[in-house]
Amino acid sequence: MRELDDYRDRYKHARLSRDNGILTVQLHTDGGPLVWGDGPHTELGYLFADIAADAENRVVILGGTGSAFCERLDDSWVGKMTPQKWQKIFFHGQRLLLNLLDIEVPVVAVVNGPARVHAEIALLSDIVIATSDAVLQDAPHLKFGTVPSDGVHVVWQELLGPNRGRAFLLLADRIQAEEAQRLGLYYRVLPDPDAAWAEARRIAEDLAAKPSTVLRYTRFALTRRLRRVVAEGLQFGLALEGLGSFESWPAGEAE
Repeated sequence: MRELDDYRDRYKHARLSRDNGILTVQLHTDGGPLVWGDGPHTELGYLFADIAADAENRVVILGGTGSAFCERLDDSWVGKMTPQKWQKIFFHGQRLLLNLLDIEVPVVAVVNGPARVHAEIALLSDIVIATSDAVLQDAPHLKFGTVPSDGVHVVWQELLGPNRGRAFLLLADRIQAEEAQRLGLYYRVLPDPDAAWAEARRIAEDLAAKPSTVLRYTRFALTRRLRRVVAEGLQFGLALEGLGSFESWPAGEAE
């Protein structure tokens, strides 16, 4: 069991608050929009595990900070690969998506702007509210010569269908917010982050009024398939991504 005081200030890249059982999680880098890199990749899986272990959480709202959900990559994290470096990535990468799906209460996402790096973190939520500029993309993988298989290979084919999902990853395709809503990726698109956060809060309050066991068992039922397909493909995909990285970034050379 966890209590919020045990983990509220533990994570550098997440601001946490709770009111009436609704846990709000704002991802950030130094108080601004989240920049993906070693820190978030290392931390977030463990944050999700702490959230899952806290029985006082009835609904989770997960979103970004400012005008982007996650649009940029910390280039210092991308460089020459070594077995030791990949072992760390593999170790933490196994936990990121699986621990998110192991949260036992409904998760409402706020995509508060462009989500071009690991947008699947938001899209694995049960209800996704987005802003009108919230473009989706898997920007960093093939751009940096990296196999897109750290879970994105499973999630995007599941969400978009096999053919569209494969094209999306191979071409680093961009999906604008209106099209994302038409494709069923977003539940609702609103003009700006304030409106998106307000709608997410309204939905969370409605959900939090339901019995706790109903909320938890519903989450189990709705995520069962996703948990299975992600678990089946994640370790194999991470292994392929690691092997591919040694072609793009020769082993034995330090960053």
